[in-house]
Amino acid sequence: MTRCKPPRIRAATWIALALSACLGCTAALGASIWKWRDANGRVTVSDQPPPRDIPERDILERPSARTTLSVDGAGSAREPGATRRDNAAAGKAAASAPASRTDPELDARRRTEQAKALESAKAAPPDPQAQARKRENCERARALLVSLDSGQRLARLNAKGERVVLDDTARAQEAGRAREVIAADCG
Repeated sequence: MTRCKPPRIRAATWIALALSACLGCTAALGASIWKWRDANGRVTVSDQPPPRDIPERDILERPSARTTLSVDGAGSAREPGATRRDNAAAGKAAASAPASRTDPELDARRRTEQAKALESAKAAPPDPQAQARKRENCERARALLVSLDSGQRLARLNAKGERVVLDDTARAQEAGRAREVIAADCG
């Protein structure tokens, strides 16, 4: 009984097949990749554009110009084969033009809902615990400011538990912080 041997494939053929598979995968993956940082600082990668509330400075990566149609300043779409100079000019025009991702009616509706929510938050009675904390912070800041302005020597405990006398710069910094708290909580 004779066995059939499988046909031999040359190494160059294997390399060509592997390269073509890699290039095909890279082209498919790089088609429209968006990368942005959300409000919590986490980086998100997606094939969809980021939510509308993500600021432009937090968008880390956009789809490449080679794989998508882009719109120039006049509103006409350019083909992927456009020259680099065309791409640069269109990029500048797009950066200066406002980017509209949604319907203007939807934006107006969202703004009115936000305004209503803000009005209802202003009309809501203030939290009694929050008011008590503000009063306490105000009293403490005023007492600290009086002691700092009195000129007497003040000391703090450092991380090792040792007493450290405040010098003029530390006293000025503490007085500034106390004034900020007074401005925020005693108004």
